Amino acid sequence: MNEFDFIKKIRKLAEAKMPSSDLLRGIGDDAAVLRSLSGSDVVVSTDLLVEDIDFHRDTTQPNLLGHKALAVSVSDIAAMGARPRWALLSIGVPNDVWRSEFLDRFYEGFFQLAQRYSVGLIGGDVSRTAEKIVIDSIVIGECESGHEVYRSGAEGGDLIYVTGFLGDAAAGLRLIERGARLHSQLTGEPTALPSDEVEADRYPVDHLLLRHLKPEPRVGWGLLLGDQQLATAMIDISDGLSSDLNHLCGESKVGALIDASSIPIDPVVKDLTGRRALDPLMLAIHGGEDFELLFTVKPENVGKLPARVDGVSVTRIGEIRDLSDGVQISEGSHTWNLEPGGWEHFGRMRYEG
Repeated sequence: MNEFDFIKKIRKLAEAKMPSSDLLRGIGDDAAVLRSLSGSDVVVSTDLLVEDIDFHRDTTQPNLLGHKALAVSVSDIAAMGARPRWALLSIGVPNDVWRSEFLDRFYEGFFQLAQRYSVGLIGGDVSRTAEKIVIDSIVIGECESGHEVYRSGAEGGDLIYVTGFLGDAAAGLRLIERGARLHSQLTGEPTALPSDEVEADRYPVDHLLLRHLKPEPRVGWGLLLGDQQLATAMIDISDGLSSDLNHLCGESKVGALIDASSIPIDPVVKDLTGRRALDPLMLAIHGGEDFELLFTVKPENVGKLPARVDGVSVTRIGEIRDLSDGVQISEGSHTWNLEPGGWEHFGRMRYEG
């Protein structure tokens, strides 16, 4: 049994034993949705980060880890078309971390991102662990009643889009595994935070490392797609395009066809990974942790999509098909089944570079 089978098992138990008239959506989507008396729906998501599974203390920095702890849950709220509002953060650390400046710097990164999206920290817990750091991040959001976007709304003929580039975070992780470190870690200088193409050209390695260590949730796109009811289904790409597309299609009971040549790949990835015997397309398909949004749109609404939101563009990569067609990807004249190949906590990355 893998983790997704386990989740399905728990989902059946939860739905059978704890029904609630105020619960609009429970286990099985990026976040739970609760009915509110104010006319808005409440959206809740939680994420767990465990040292040496989800991060390594010697390859990141505390402020970047604080940012990521919030970002991964904010991304789930964005994937529901909702606005993040409040957070609860619990953290367990060993004695050596408690006696250091780690937590001060960790919360500095957390609050920098929280302030950007007006997310208030309203609670949490602190505990001691034997050896490893464990972080539990909960984010509560809200949206106008009925405007949340689920994974289950895609229909045949809908067009499939993604925000930004795919494969950056996976490329950054591969570079870290091969010994790359942020410029600031090597020199002791402040962390370079490249935010545009010019700076990415100047700091290409830092650019990719930060895409893994400091992901940016696509809140602006999520809000637009939810508020204007443009997306029929949506999910954030945390486990990898191949896995998350299969999650979306499974919930919507549809198939899909992806055009490999349309998948947006960062030129920096093509350049750096090409010189290190890594396949940019495989990183984009299976890599994960880009926290871009994968969503579907009816053809008649495509013209309503803006070119960019917060400087981030979207790219059409395929089309929703009938369930009987399965989830497929084509490259030239060759078409094959796109099996889930992303991260599994109780499996392994099927694409190893």
